[in-house]
Amino acid sequence: MKPILLAGSALTLITACASAPDPAPTPEPQFFEAALVEETPEPVIEIVETVTPLPLPGQMKPISATAPPRTMPPGETIQRGREAARIEPSVDGFVNAIQVYPYTEGALYRVYASPGQVSDIALQPGETLVSVSAGDTARWVVGDTQSGSGPTLRSHVLVKPVMHGIKTNLMIATDRRTYYLELDSVYDGYMAALSWRYPQDELARSNIRASQQKSEAAASISRSLNVADLNFEYRIEGDRPKWTPLRAFDDGRQVFIQMPPAMQTSDAPPLFILGETGDAELVNYRVRGGYYIVDRLFETAELRLGEKNQTVVRIHRGQKRSGIAAFFGAGR
Repeated sequence: MKPILLAGSALTLITACASAPDPAPTPEPQFFEAALVEETPEPVIEIVETVTPLPLPGQMKPISATAPPRTMPPGETIQRGREAARIEPSVDGFVNAIQVYPYTEGALYRVYASPGQVSDIALQPGETLVSVSAGDTARWVVGDTQSGSGPTLRSHVLVKPVMHGIKTNLMIATDRRTYYLELDSVYDGYMAALSWRYPQDELARSNIRASQQKSEAAASISRSLNVADLNFEYRIEGDRPKWTPLRAFDDGRQVFIQMPPAMQTSDAPPLFILGETGDAELVNYRVRGGYYIVDRLFETAELRLGEKNQTVVRIHRGQKRSGIAAFFGAGR
């Protein structure tokens, strides 16, 4: 009887196994598409308009559409043009004893001098003096000198009349520009020094600073990152398209996904995040300087491109390691 009982037990066991239901399939993880938000860059210098030379005061005259232009003798035309181009010293233009003129090409700058006194005409630092020409070299003493050294080297033109009540003109040529001056010897008062400010140069420097700020903003992902706080323990798996991330890391608050330069010539894949609770969660990310910056931590994310037969690259977050080993765990 024992063999029969053993056979019956085995048959019952086989029947029970055959009738057991199949295990339920594991549900696919619920990934939610992250929202790409516009980056708000730091304000940079923006040039909205370039400097356009305008007529000097006195040259701006109303034009009549009906009256024919009045013909003037050449002498009067020249006199009026010179008077319109002349720029006189102003109280607001003085910085201590130096009259600072705004440089305008073609302007005629007035210099008041006195016998026994030297008037200093200071050029822009770094500007090289080429030539100095004066109309009256018999009654005006004209010389030049330099101050400073290296990038602060500055050329000076010195003028001094030998008597009162005389006038002449002066032309200074440099490697950057040309200056036209009228020298007037007076009895009371003289200009100890004059120089210029250069709006075009200031505009050029502003353009350079703006370009540098934009380049720094494009290359920088965050100014507050501390290398000691970074976690590089991320695994990159799945397909290997040309836009496969180079590495991923986080600073405890945000995740930074470094994309390769090849992504600039291809479509940018959207980012999908696996919710920790399985519920839909709003996640924002931005693109800055070749990085995807996700505004929260995640355990798993996917970059997907295409509708059918999608290209998928998956990013897994691991535990941060300490020491030098933390710098060799990225992009595996």
